[in-house]
Amino acid sequence: MRFHTSRKHMIDFLFPVALFFVFALSAVTLILLAAGVYRSTTESSSLNYTSRTGLSYITEKIHQSDADGGIYAGSFDGCDALIMEQTYGENSYFTYIYAYDGALKELFVRDGVEAKASDGQTILEIESFSIRPLSDNLLEFECTDQKMRRSSAIIGIRSASRD
Repeated sequence: MRFHTSRKHMIDFLFPVALFFVFALSAVTLILLAAGVYRSTTESSSLNYTSRTGLSYITEKIHQSDADGGIYAGSFDGCDALIMEQTYGENSYFTYIYAYDGALKELFVRDGVEAKASDGQTILEIESFSIRPLSDNLLEFECTDQKMRRSSAIIGIRSASRD
């Protein structure tokens, strides 16, 4: 009876080592690609946040205050402004949303109180903001962020138009 002895070849050592390196290289490549995709996704998300958040905020404010024709485009202290007029008790109040000094700002004041554009609360850092009435019930808003990306929205006002 003859026993068969196995002989070791160099390939028996090189194949598993080569397979390990191929696997390690594939894993590192996959991690680097995933990190690049993640980075670009977060940058894009951040830019979308900046350019669209202001318009989303304005849309929500209009929907909350849309009553009795009290929403219209106008001007406040030399700035284009969205003006929302509300009555609480016997007093009238105005909410102004406008761009001033590189920021989208909001100011809530009682009728007859003198206020300046610098008095408003900063909502978001932006480059520019404009309002354009398209009809009695439609307003177009355009907001440009600090990276010069523009977003626009057309918002319908449901309440009766202002006389």
